[in-house]
Amino acid sequence: MSGILIIGGGIAGTAAALALHKAGFEATVHEAYPHGAEDIGAFLTLADNGMRALAQLDAAEAVADTGFPLTAMRVIDAAGAEVAAVPLGDPASPLTSYRCLLRSELNRVLQAEARRRGIVVRHSARLVGLAEDADGVTASFADGSSAEGSLLIGADGLNSTVRTLLHPGGPEPRYAGQRVFYGYSPGARPEDATERITMIRSDTAAFGYAVSPKDETFWFARVSGGPASAAELAAGTVAQWRGELVSRLRRDDTPAADIVAATGDRLMLTNACDLPVGTPWHTPTGRALIIGDAAHAASPATGQGASMALEDAVVLAKALRDLPSTTAALAAYQRHRRPRVEQNITTSARITAGAAPAPAAAPPGPPQQRDSANPVSRVQEQLVRQLDWDTTLLSC
Repeated sequence: MSGILIIGGGIAGTAAALALHKAGFEATVHEAYPHGAEDIGAFLTLADNGMRALAQLDAAEAVADTGFPLTAMRVIDAAGAEVAAVPLGDPASPLTSYRCLLRSELNRVLQAEARRRGIVVRHSARLVGLAEDADGVTASFADGSSAEGSLLIGADGLNSTVRTLLHPGGPEPRYAGQRVFYGYSPGARPEDATERITMIRSDTAAFGYAVSPKDETFWFARVSGGPASAAELAAGTVAQWRGELVSRLRRDDTPAADIVAATGDRLMLTNACDLPVGTPWHTPTGRALIIGDAAHAASPATGQGASMALEDAVVLAKALRDLPSTTAALAAYQRHRRPRVEQNITTSARITAGAAPAPAAAPPGPPQQRDSANPVSRVQEQLVRQLDWDTTLLSC
């Protein structure tokens, strides 16, 4: 296979480049932004499956050194009473423990790894067109340049240009029913919050927080209702959003309102969106496909977006490595990935709508503590095999 073009230098695209490089392919990343693909302001949680995928790319240690660990989750109700407490990850395997970090930090670490390994990341390369022929695919960029390859991978996020070019008039992002606030509070440290994420179950808002080693509280709030308009997102102020959110959260007897009230200017608002299940992923010729949020964006309720993108990177590289043709590889990739990521879309949508989620595909806790006769455990074991770099995808 000749060179592979990756459109998008965010988490999915850079991870795909690392995985393809490890599998022996030459991949070049084309990123529209001039310096990076940072989503300024938002943070994320990498679950054990995301960290396991990073380990296959030899990047888990660098990410672990950047973020901070989360070893437990506590759930409280609107009155502040604890209703659940569970461990997160495998305490015997620190590099697969949950990590909390800024999205921009994860991008930075992955792009630094790409540069260290000699992978070319071309910035200010905004895709405007693509064409296929018998020899491969050609990407055209806004600056008048072009690039050719045997395969094009669209990893350009929720509002993917690649997806639109591959399937004009096809599925578009849809509002998932919640506004999402992210913030950072240096002035409110809840008690006993070390290495723990606390989720607040309330009709007022879905709220979660974790405290970093620098005593900064990372928090999010998901509020049901209509979407924030473009004008509101552009003209709204931090003071306005903070005030409205504090007023809402004061209805409950939890730390949430005080955490938000102590937040300074580091507060952002966005709309939760997802893509419909069944979104086409690749062309019939198999010369172009989409991965990550470009293919299967879910609302943030499950906190699995980045981890799913990292899984995509590993499984795709293994498929191209292990299968005899690109067509066969993409068919195997889709067969392994679509059920899992579309379950995540559906589960996240149910949580967002306030319904009980379907059984999780990968429950917390180390694998040895799970019943091997349990279907959920079998799914988890299958995922571990899919992500294991030394196991062929043909055997999964």
